[in-house]
Formats: sequence, C-alpha cells, structure tokens
Amino acid sequence: MDFSLSEKQKMLKNVTRKFAEEFIVPAARESDEKQELDDTVFQRMKGMNFFGSCIPEEYGGAGLHNDSIGFCVVIEEIARGDAAWGITTAVHNGVVAYPIYKFGTEDQKQKFLIDLAKGNKIGAFCLTEANAGSDAGGVQLTAVKDGDEYILNGTKIFATSGGIAKTLLVVAKTGEKDSRKKMTVFIVDSNTPGYSVGVKEDKMGVRASNTSELVFQDVRVPQENILGNSGEGFKMAMKILDFGRIGIAAQCVGLGQAALEASIKYANERVQFNKPIGKFQAIQWKIADMSCAIEAARLFTYKAAYLHDTGSDFGMASAMAKLVSSEAAMQAAHSAVQIHGGYGLMKAYPVERYFRDAKMGEIYEGTSEIQRLVIAANLLRKGA
Repeated sequence: MDFSLSEKQKMLKNVTRKFAEEFIVPAARESDEKQELDDTVFQRMKGMNFFGSCIPEEYGGAGLHNDSIGFCVVIEEIARGDAAWGITTAVHNGVVAYPIYKFGTEDQKQKFLIDLAKGNKIGAFCLTEANAGSDAGGVQLTAVKDGDEYILNGTKIFATSGGIAKTLLVVAKTGEKDSRKKMTVFIVDSNTPGYSVGVKEDKMGVRASNTSELVFQDVRVPQENILGNSGEGFKMAMKILDFGRIGIAAQCVGLGQAALEASIKYANERVQFNKPIGKFQAIQWKIADMSCAIEAARLFTYKAAYLHDTGSDFGMASAMAKLVSSEAAMQAAHSAVQIHGGYGLMKAYPVERYFRDAKMGEIYEGTSEIQRLVIAANLLRKGA
C-alpha cells in the first residue's frame, strides 16, 4: 500500500501552495470582512484552471477527472489559504461541473460544462429548502411539465455561491408515486425569466463565500435540461453529494492544516516564563493531537478519492472522510485559538477566522449527525 503522492500530485501541491501563498492568503482577511471573494484572485484562479480541476481537457478542464486525490490536493492547498475559496472551488467542481460531466448528455456538456470548467460561469447546487435540510426528501420546489418544458416554482436556501452562480443544478419535485415524492435534477441558466436571487446570508464563517436564497417563479426549463432521468432526482442528488463530500473533506483538511501551522509558528515565537511556549508539555500535546487528527483526516479523504477513481463503492468512505475531516478541523481550530491565548480572539490573527470557518464544515454538505447516519446505515445494511 503506497501512501506517497505521485510526482504529478506533488507538483500540483507545490504549485497550488505557491499560488495560495502569493495571492489567496494576502486577500483572505479583507475578503472575510467584505463578505465577498476578491475579483483579482478570481481572475487568477481562472487562469490557473482551478474551476475545471476535475474536468477533462477536452471540455476546458485541467484533466483531474481520473485523479481525485490530485483534486483533493488542490482543494486542500486552496483552503489552507482561505476556506472560503476552498468551499467555493470544491462546490463548483464537485457538485456542479463534475456531475454534468459524469451524468450529462453531450449537448449539456457543450452548452454548460465548458463555461464552468473555464470559470466563465460559477455553479451552484440547489437542494436545501426551509423544510428540506438534513431531510433531503422534504423538497417542496415543484417542476410541472408543460409540453416540452417544466415550470419551476419555489425557493431554495443556503445555496453556496448562489448569488454569483450562472449555472444551477436544481432538485425539484416532479410528482408522487405511491405517496413517495418523485424528484428530478434540472440544469438552470440564471438568465431564465422568473429566476432571482433573494437574501444573501450573513454567516459566522467562510464569510467571503456567497450563500444566498434563490427564488423560482414560473421558471421555464426545457426538458433537455434534465440531468439524468426524470423522477430519479433523489438518487442523483445522493450520488452528487457522495462525490461532493470528498471535496469538502479536502477543504476541511486544508483548514485544519492552516490552524496547525499557525500554532506551531506561534508556539515557537511566543515567550512566557523565559522560554517559548512550545517548550511546555500542555502546548506540545495540543499540537501532537492536532497533527494526528489532521493526518488521519487526510488519509480518510485520500482513501475515499482512491475508491472513487477505482470504481469502488465510495459512499460510506466519503461520509467518513467528511465527518472525520470536519471534526478534525474544528478540533485544530479550537486548539489553535487556545494556544494563541488572548491573541487568538483578535482578528489580527488568522486563527480567529479559522475557528469560525471550521464550525461551518461540521454543518454544510451534510451535518456530522447525518454522516453518522449514513455510515451506520451502510454498516447495518451490510451486517443484515
């Protein structure tokens, strides 16, 4: 069993880290305060082809569609610079662009995927509603067939990148069968009449990442914009989230790594009682625990990515990766603030932001509780 990165993956790691250090890190604090992503960074991200990381080159991507570990390495290094850019890139790739590549028709790829891969358009995955959070089956937004079109009505909330997205994957209710909802996933262009952006959320963490309410009022979508098959939207959404969680896990690993590195630096520099605080066992144990948790999360994430690329069943592995990584990031951020003491509470130090960002990771893309349900259900089903 080889745990080493390939030469290509090492190169991806080095190049992305250098980019993040030079462009993402310097803009992170101001982006957090303004609650918007820096446009200069965005343009440079486009130039680096980060928005097409896991899309083949023939559609304008970077060609990591068969190298999910390489994709994780990229997301990790971006998130190490700023978790807001980490989730924006992970969501755009993992639950919008990649599903269109994986499940879309050739016409859909030509129409939507190329612009997504090149970063000309940002994507959003629209599942969550007021009554459909952890209960993904509670979707109320309706899509009623009218000739060769469907008319969408309803509201989505908490859509990552929703306010800036131009291409949306929308999960809608398209009927019922035997009292069970039938759902379908639609590709929706933001220029479609009747679509509008509602409230932009004022969040605790990853504040630069746009999170918005989306309103659909008699939005007409052609039948050819259905992703997959009509009535199979719930199954499609779960498949999309399985892969998406790998990217979110990588984002959390990067955030945890940033908290660890900041803590090591501070512990070596901060002097109390005539010696660096890193000489005290209480600090050493925190750093050791942080390092172990982050490395375990990284290995969980790479395993899920490996299973995906080998065509194996990876759903439970991705749930494990997301659970372990988000909680490791939260542990690392918590310890980082504690190690920094009073300075850890100040916005002048990035660990204050890391702490707020890390809490978000335990909730979005499926809460820790939902991940535990997914894992337990898999194990009990196999046991039966």
